[in-house]
Amino acid sequence: MAFAGTPPTAAFFDLDKTIIAKSSVLAFSKPFQAGGLISRRAVLRSAYAQFVFMVGGADHDQVEKMRQFMSQLTAGWDVATVREIVADTLHNIVDPLVYDEAVRLIDEHHAAGRDVVIVSTSGSEVVEPIGALLGADRVVATRLKVEDGHYTGEIEYYAYAEEKANAILELAESVGYDLANSYGYSDSVTDVPMLEVVGHPHAVNPDKELRKIAAAKGWPVLVFTRPVALQSRLHLPPPKPTLAALAVGGVVAVGAAVWLGARRRSLSA
Repeated sequence: MAFAGTPPTAAFFDLDKTIIAKSSVLAFSKPFQAGGLISRRAVLRSAYAQFVFMVGGADHDQVEKMRQFMSQLTAGWDVATVREIVADTLHNIVDPLVYDEAVRLIDEHHAAGRDVVIVSTSGSEVVEPIGALLGADRVVATRLKVEDGHYTGEIEYYAYAEEKANAILELAESVGYDLANSYGYSDSVTDVPMLEVVGHPHAVNPDKELRKIAAAKGWPVLVFTRPVALQSRLHLPPPKPTLAALAVGGVVAVGAAVWLGARRRSLSA
């Protein structure tokens, strides 16, 4: 696409462990259980996956296994119910997880006139509302196949590894982004292709392999550590009390059960 003036630029952000401190999809496992979509067993499995994700990052095989598990898990889910649960619990789930440094960086890029694009392997049902909260101009995310208002359990589009780079190149072609003067941010070695297509790549809270590559290529390394409540910085509507309250209640109930079990063991010792 040709431009009469200076071509537009963009900042491309991965989402999980770059803007937010954990997997965005797995973060919703409790609300999905509270809404009757998944079992307690599935919640525990996703909690384990989150643990693997947080401790040093998951490798390609682990990501693939989780992709298959999550896509098969959604088979038969009602799309409208998923969107309602995400909308009702978004503030409760995302607010404590968003990095203040990432929010400030997004604001700085917007102030400089750049578009902000979130490019995430997580599902669009979760990524798009988070992107809207953060003021992202565009979102690229994995899409699940839908038939008759229900998920089939198949993946229609998988935004992972090289495909993220392809998506950015396609956006550059359609929107006219000057990639040489654009920015990229990610935590994972799987996003090296995405970082290599922009002129200003950055490693954020990088895994071990990405840290090595960033050092070899001279890419800046950023460390994000401070979570922020978006409601304190943005003018957001209050969360709905329905499913949000149900989700919080489920978390409290699990916490109480763990505490009671520990207390019983200590008293019997």
